[in-house]
Amino acid sequence: MTPGHGPARHIVFLGPPGAGKGTQAAELARELGFLHLSTGDLLRAAVTEGNELGRAADGHMRAGRLVPDDLVLAIVRERLARPDAARGFILDGFPRNLAQARALEAFATLELVVSFEIDPRLVVQRLSGRRICPTCGTVYHLDSRPPRVAGRCDRDGSELVQRPDDRAEAVEVRLKVYAEQTAPLLEHYRRLGLLRGVDAAGTPSEVSARLRRLVAGAAPEARSPTERL
Repeated sequence: MTPGHGPARHIVFLGPPGAGKGTQAAELARELGFLHLSTGDLLRAAVTEGNELGRAADGHMRAGRLVPDDLVLAIVRERLARPDAARGFILDGFPRNLAQARALEAFATLELVVSFEIDPRLVVQRLSGRRICPTCGTVYHLDSRPPRVAGRCDRDGSELVQRPDDRAEAVEVRLKVYAEQTAPLLEHYRRLGLLRGVDAAGTPSEVSARLRRLVAGAAPEARSPTERL
């Protein structure tokens, strides 16, 4: 995307767990009329549809295995070929590694890759404070959105739980894995001139405002760590 020449239409959002990219991707896609694709949602939808690709993915998922890259890419390719992707799309957290990125380039021309930049300590704070109602799925946070009664869901009174992968020690492992897998990917997109960073700290509305300026082609308020590298 060339700044000042209209909004990007083919976008990838990258960022560590807890950076808020999924929330921002869903909101921005609704606003622009774009297709929002996260790999997890896409795989589950393919399984629900029961087509050949979905059945193949379901076999791996039921066995507790990662879905192979070639199968994930085939599902992404099929989904992006549908009419509702013609206006634009946001890929949320995909590709995850350099091999996926290079394979994606064979059938999708990207215009912008946004890296959500955030202090790992803030990510640990965000995720380790999250609690979920196992009955209705409502998400709370001990600091920013606590329940009215400690440990109980406001809607149905169920006891709130913490997902195992939201525990501080698990979050730190997830951040390490993300950094190891994604560093070459960020460098790849930097060399292609597609990478821009956005400061993911602050309230959702603050991050949203920065992101919209970036996607629209306007210069961000402040250069992010990614852009300084």
